[in-house]
Amino acid sequence: MMPGAYPGLGHLAQFARDPLAFFTRLRDHGDITAWRLGPKKSVFVHRPENVKQVLLSVEKEFSTGDDAGYAFGLFAGNGIINTSGPFWRRQRKMMQPGMRPGRIAGYAATMVELTDELTEDLARSCSSGQTRDVRVDMLALTQKIAAKTLFGADVTGDAAAVGRALDVAAREIGAEFRGVTMFLPNWLPTPGRARLKKAITAVEQVLYRIIDERTAAHAAGPAHRTNDRPDDMLQLLMDARDEAGEPMSARQLRDETMTLYIAGHETTGNTLVWAYHLLSQHPEVFDRMAAEIDEVVGDRLPIMDDYSQLKYTEGVVKETLRLYPAAWLLMFTAKADVEIDGYHVEAGTDVWMSQWATHRDPRWFPEADRFRPERWVGDAASDIPSHAWFPFGGGQHVCLGNRFALVEAVLVLATIARRFRIDIDPSLDLPPQPLLTLQPGRNVPARVVLRSQADHLPA
Repeated sequence: MMPGAYPGLGHLAQFARDPLAFFTRLRDHGDITAWRLGPKKSVFVHRPENVKQVLLSVEKEFSTGDDAGYAFGLFAGNGIINTSGPFWRRQRKMMQPGMRPGRIAGYAATMVELTDELTEDLARSCSSGQTRDVRVDMLALTQKIAAKTLFGADVTGDAAAVGRALDVAAREIGAEFRGVTMFLPNWLPTPGRARLKKAITAVEQVLYRIIDERTAAHAAGPAHRTNDRPDDMLQLLMDARDEAGEPMSARQLRDETMTLYIAGHETTGNTLVWAYHLLSQHPEVFDRMAAEIDEVVGDRLPIMDDYSQLKYTEGVVKETLRLYPAAWLLMFTAKADVEIDGYHVEAGTDVWMSQWATHRDPRWFPEADRFRPERWVGDAASDIPSHAWFPFGGGQHVCLGNRFALVEAVLVLATIARRFRIDIDPSLDLPPQPLLTLQPGRNVPARVVLRSQADHLPA
């Protein structure tokens, strides 16, 4: 048992104070460590082989969603991120066709088109010397990409309001997850829960408007496509039928679109911010990435076929996700007594894994605190143990949008780096905030410079 537990609260105080540091200490305390979050028995696993065992045994020996908390449950509803069992299998089967490689290839042109629009705005800032907040830029961009590729909608007018609402939701979910309010009954109102409900309502208004507009424009019909019928994820969800021939309910459509919207926006947006933070600290990495982009893409805009050739650029994204994983924590509950590497886990015990802790373990990643994209290129990648890197989870419950996220991040970096460097002060203190996702703990000012001028500007 991890020392320092308090009666009734367990290790809540240590966990709440700094979750990232807490799970790093748990990692260093033993391969499998018992601890308590309030009255609940918990164990922490971090060795890649143990992470793999748990992730591959979800549904059979472990469940997900049972202890996600009131705040997260209010946000995600019964979306696939928050369910397990037969209902999860039904939803996964209905959603999976929308994330197949062929469909993602169809989304790539929109990703590049919207990023190219941003570069025109970056050009104006470059000529005027204006400092920009790169976090605002990247979250606005990925929000547009998510809405356009997944729902065929333009949310430009809603971007600021939705962005503020998502920030509030992330803070309140993180606050409840790390505080005593997680043990309060669901019916008990608190100021934080009131703020969360208001924020969720703001996001729902946008999603419901998109759904209602689609429903009005395309009356319900047979589950097939015609030339005038949208060919995006939303239409696929509306057309999908389960084995009994039943469509998703209106509430389920809300829950799944909420999941897709956040997964396609918040996670990739923050990953891009962390990438620019790291690239600014390591200009030699940017130079190598830019040289690859010049060789593969040249003077044109990137296309989907370029993705498979941009290996180093993809390494930049993977290394960013190693050091700053958007999903920084996973938790499952043992459905029955189970053995993990000889350790007996009782039924009902919560089993925790932290991407932050495992990804930064020097046993799996030499020079673990260094930004080294080359570790993902060529033969070097084969030295990384299976499940030492799991930013998208794994097993049956692996994130449906993992390829979407990688393709999007690579194509955004490639489109911008053709023309510009986005330079953040390398000395900027940018503490990670472990909320709904791992986010920068402050605004991120940056200057935009033309690559042709970058070598002639003072550091």
